[in-house]
Parts: sequence; structure tokens; C-alpha cells
Amino acid sequence: MAKFRDIKTLQKFASVHTSIHNHFNLERHLNRRGIFKQNRSVALAEWRQLAA
Repeated sequence: MAKFRDIKTLQKFASVHTSIHNHFNLERHLNRRGIFKQNRSVALAEWRQLAA
């Protein structure tokens, strides 16, 4: 949290992060564990690529 200088930037990041996190957690009960973990890994890699 220390890397955010402006509170609005932190709030925007938290909002987007929460939205993405909730989307993938909602999907959790629909899939088996292996498929869920695979999808989560792919999504995380894509998210990191976008953030880089």
C-alpha cells in the first residue's frame, strides 16, 4: 500500500482488484479444483502481463 501516493489511486486499484477477485471466486463453485486453479493461473498471468 505504501507505493500508492494518492488515496484515489489506491481506491481505484482496490476497486478493480476486488471486482476481478470476486469474479473468479464466484466461478469457484462451478468448477472442479484443478480446472479452477488452472483458470486462476491463466488469469493471474494475463493480469500481470497487463500490469507490466
